[in-house]
Amino acid sequence: MRTTDKRPALVPATEAKNSFGHLLEKAMQGGVVVITKHDAPKAVLISMDEYTALSSAAESRINNLSAEFDSLLMRMQKPGARKAMQDAFRASPKQLGKAAVAAARKRG
Repeated sequence: MRTTDKRPALVPATEAKNSFGHLLEKAMQGGVVVITKHDAPKAVLISMDEYTALSSAAESRINNLSAEFDSLLMRMQKPGARKAMQDAFRASPKQLGKAAVAAARKRG
């Protein structure tokens, strides 16, 4: 049975220590428990299912970014891109400024 109230329960650390079993049940039923110390959030207690979902989502985003980076790196290794980068690093500030203005105009 999942709880219908999705608002996190704010619980001081001392109270969390004294009623851990109850808080664990709340988390296992889909609730979120925020443990505070001196009124500041310090930790969160969530179910294993929620943790797994959050971890998987983060891993998926990291994998997508890694693939995007690898693709960009491969494009940068092509002879034309390599020459363009060398030219860019050799360009004077005035040349870089002109190139930036030209690129901005192309984008509209």
